[in-house]
Amino acid sequence: MSDAPSADPQRRSLEDTPVRVVSARATLSARLKNLWSRRELLLGLIASDIRIKYKNSSLGLFWSMISPAFTLGVYFLVFSVFLKNGIPNFVIYLFSGLVVWNMFQSSINTATGVIVDRAALVKKVSFPREILALSNVGASVVYFVVQLFVLAIFVGAVGHAPAWKFIVILPISFLSLYFFTSALAMVMSAVNVYLRDMKHLMEVLLQLWFWLTPVVYSYENSIAPHLAHRGLSFLYFLNPVTLIVVTFQRVFYVNTIVHSTVAPHPIIDVLPTWSFDKFLYLNGVLLAIAILSFFVAEAIFGRLEGNFESEL
Repeated sequence: MSDAPSADPQRRSLEDTPVRVVSARATLSARLKNLWSRRELLLGLIASDIRIKYKNSSLGLFWSMISPAFTLGVYFLVFSVFLKNGIPNFVIYLFSGLVVWNMFQSSINTATGVIVDRAALVKKVSFPREILALSNVGASVVYFVVQLFVLAIFVGAVGHAPAWKFIVILPISFLSLYFFTSALAMVMSAVNVYLRDMKHLMEVLLQLWFWLTPVVYSYENSIAPHLAHRGLSFLYFLNPVTLIVVTFQRVFYVNTIVHSTVAPHPIIDVLPTWSFDKFLYLNGVLLAIAILSFFVAEAIFGRLEGNFESEL
């Protein structure tokens, strides 16, 4: 009996060559569509985060109103009685900035470690992983709205009318805050999977970032004079949170120049004396940059999430 004919050498060579399977990466548009299709999951996670925070609490979400109200009362007492800095109604100026900063800081702090904290969920269930970071941002938005409501009540109670004309800029400014915060939250949550010290590092960096933002001091009275004569004022506004804080202060505190209640400075420059059109233009530009940063962050997250399961 003759031997079976040998296989074609070229075919045998192809069969012996190891096959490398490359999984195609989802495009940015596909990732955004997938994220939008899971919006109900996002809303559910936001509600879950809030329920967990106030679990077994009889007052529940009402504590989110009591806490900022108490904080506002303490600031009012401190800066009206003990530490007078000469700026009338300084507590309104301060809390207008703190409302913005609290949302930004709490979002980043909680989102940075969320993927590691929920490793079991990430390894067992298939879903857009960035939703975990975005749910932390969403929960912070809820607390932001509550704090803003408390601020509005306080402003009305002391008879301090806001700058009604500038209120129309607030939604633009808020969207800038949301998209920029979401972008940073997604990137930090992904990086922390590979570098676990990132969570602790961000806590330190946020403390520094806070003092680079004009929340507890006046930009015009403290920073602007030192930068303006060097032509470097624009450098300060490379911090995107600065413009958002200044916008909220312009709306709620209103005054750009005030008469000091404490000698020896009779006149104090508090906020930039920009026109409505300039505020609108700058916030519009910032919103465009924030949306672009969100898209870039989504792309970065997509490249980093491939090895989450093995790293976790």
